[in-house]
Amino acid sequence: MAEGGCTESARAAAGIAFESRNFRLYQSARLMVILGAEAQSVAVAWQVYQITHSALDLGLTGLALFMPGLFLMLAAGHAADRYDRRKIILACYGLQAVCTGVLLWLSMSTTALRVGRIWPVYAVLVGIGMGRAFSGPAASAMLPSLVPKDHFVNAVTWGATIYQIANMSGPAVGGLLFTLPLVGAMARWNGAAIVYAFTLVMLMGFLVLVGMIRLPQVPVAKKGFSARTILAGLEYVWRTKLLLGSISLDLFAVMLGGAVALLPIFATEILHAGPRGLGLLRAMPSVGALVVSLTMLVRPIKRRAGKVMLTCVGIFGAATVVFGLSKSMWVSLVALLVVGASDMVSVVVRSSILQLATPPEMRGRVSAVNWLFIGASNEFGEFESGLTASWWGAVRSVVVGGIGSLVVTAMAAGLFPELRGADALTAESLRESGRELSVVEPGIRQS
Repeated sequence: MAEGGCTESARAAAGIAFESRNFRLYQSARLMVILGAEAQSVAVAWQVYQITHSALDLGLTGLALFMPGLFLMLAAGHAADRYDRRKIILACYGLQAVCTGVLLWLSMSTTALRVGRIWPVYAVLVGIGMGRAFSGPAASAMLPSLVPKDHFVNAVTWGATIYQIANMSGPAVGGLLFTLPLVGAMARWNGAAIVYAFTLVMLMGFLVLVGMIRLPQVPVAKKGFSARTILAGLEYVWRTKLLLGSISLDLFAVMLGGAVALLPIFATEILHAGPRGLGLLRAMPSVGALVVSLTMLVRPIKRRAGKVMLTCVGIFGAATVVFGLSKSMWVSLVALLVVGASDMVSVVVRSSILQLATPPEMRGRVSAVNWLFIGASNEFGEFESGLTASWWGAVRSVVVGGIGSLVVTAMAAGLFPELRGADALTAESLRESGRELSVVEPGIRQS
């Protein structure tokens, strides 16, 4: 009886973040919008590669998404600490809905996307990147206000789980819709158009659900717009070695080891799998991440979080090398499964450290630095992959990148003993691991 009660208690604890109405609304909205965004990414990648057959042009899609964040992210963090974060999110996703509408129009136009003329797609991706630059820090900084403090790590794990569910389903949905044979009057919706229409519907649903969230009014310090306040988050991360180590490890390991941008090439030229195969390849990292995240909900990381993170990033690099060398669809799918599973552990540890080690009044700007690093590892990493693939070929690019991830992991273990020594994912334990957590922005009173 006691054993059954223990199991029931563990299950209840696993879903404790969903006791909050705001958390339920927000995660439902995220599920929809990420599902649409991932489906759209498959359509954009396949459409660009169909038009140009160029690895470099494929990589430029990631650069177009990343560049706005490079220039706007720090200002976006300042905005997230000064203005209503929910309203910022609504405005940014409204912009992304407009951009998706433009992609839909471009895909249905007979003249807009002629062979070799894809700059309109890049222009729209820049607009989407601008929306992400401001919504990312605001959403990350808003998360702790959606649940009680004691439920935060559970909320982070659930957020990562829901992301992976959508990330797993979105590419498969995108690949399926892209190849859906429509006839008659519906034939003009074949290919990318039907995918963009689906994404637009998901964005509308997101806006409705986030609009229903009601947060308590919290006094916000009206700091002036200056270089000092904008750079405060960057300075805080630099001085807090635990944060710097976790964020920079993710930046360089994922940027070097990212193979996602080259999946259309692997699906077409190496594995001969077509659009549906591309959808499966894109989905497999999320399948692995989902399995791990569900496991972590029941059995969360309790000790040696830093060492676990370093180990899993090393596994990520090794699995990337296996994927790059594989010529078998099944081996490639398993390798990508391991890539996603190992990366999920890093995501949960890094996200928990980020919020627990940051004062509430600095979360927007510190989250902006984190999102800048994430953008560099993902979108700029796609450009890096496309560029190196155009030099060396797709296989060599992925293999060299995976080896680079292993080297970065070894360097991070030596350069950041604070990260290596991080133990439990609690504010008290993290303060013990990184003494610099007492450093805050000048003029901010510690509670």
